Amino acid sequence: MTRLSVNVNKIAVLRNSRGGSEPDVVRAARACLDAGAFGITVHPRPDARHITEADVHALAALTRQRGVEFNLEGNPFAPPRAGYPGFLALCEATRPAQATLVPDSDAQVTSDHGFDFAEDCGRLAELIAALKAIGCRVSLFVDADPAAAARGATDGVEAAARIGAQRVELYTGPFAHAFALGDAGAA
Repeated sequence: MTRLSVNVNKIAVLRNSRGGSEPDVVRAARACLDAGAFGITVHPRPDARHITEADVHALAALTRQRGVEFNLEGNPFAPPRAGYPGFLALCEATRPAQATLVPDSDAQVTSDHGFDFAEDCGRLAELIAALKAIGCRVSLFVDADPAAAARGATDGVEAAARIGAQRVELYTGPFAHAFALGDAGAA
């Protein structure tokens, strides 16, 4: 069965660009849940350009209260800094149902590639074990594009399973681009 988890990051982008507390991220998440969403997803970034640490805690409380899933996405390799304790620390504090690991950098507007499993398997396996130990289901962001082989990111789904991930999130940018060009079949 397909279940919808709504990402409320863009609500926070709008709030932060305006200053103040409106629109309210928790109120928006509540509206999504009232409309039947199965869960809430957020991707806090170290620069806090949208979802903040305080948002993560408030949304974790809301999802616990409602008995729905909370999915926390982020780069597990980004170091802690002022206002951002680090991804693993956020997960330990809020205990999301799912932790989705994404290899994005601070400068990225959005996630645009999967992990390089040739390079990251060892570190990811340790993080997956730590997240599972605190009760999180773990998903990894992987490339579905054969061109990713040039980066050593081949067999992302198989590598994710081998190191203990229970789910994958596919980066579908190449498919979307091919679809826009009328060549979705090849992708």
